[in-house]
Amino acid sequence: MKHQITPCLWFDGKAEEAARFYVSVFKNSNIKSISHYGKEGYEIHNQKEGTVMTVEFEINGQTFTALNGGPIFQFNESVSFQVYCDTQDEIDYYWDTLTADGGEESYCGWLKDKFGLSWQIVPSILVELMKDQAKAGRIMEVFMQMRKLDIEKIKNAY
Repeated sequence: MKHQITPCLWFDGKAEEAARFYVSVFKNSNIKSISHYGKEGYEIHNQKEGTVMTVEFEINGQTFTALNGGPIFQFNESVSFQVYCDTQDEIDYYWDTLTADGGEESYCGWLKDKFGLSWQIVPSILVELMKDQAKAGRIMEVFMQMRKLDIEKIKNAY
């Protein structure tokens, strides 16, 4: 087993579409396997035989499972994935790609993609800058007003 912990993302019929979207967004990513529902257990899962059940995929070495579990559960902001970026071009790319086709911008580098999954697009340098307690308040004041984070504006607040 490659990873001891694998995030499992619950979808309502869009597990394969979502997995294919995520592997298209991130380099070094791929679909590992796809499993399908059989006729067994229909009275519990209510999924038509042959429907995609799970998609195992990998993003930069991290394994994920996308599960078609039905409409019972939906994503919310209590769980998000952080994407650390070294350049503004990377921030712009992930922000624009993940908010495309129905995604939603939020504040402080947070967004939801078209499937409702929350992401934080974060400049890598922010973690270091926030360690300086004397300046962390100013930095926070600046980035709390932003939607997509701007590395230069954050550096200027430092």
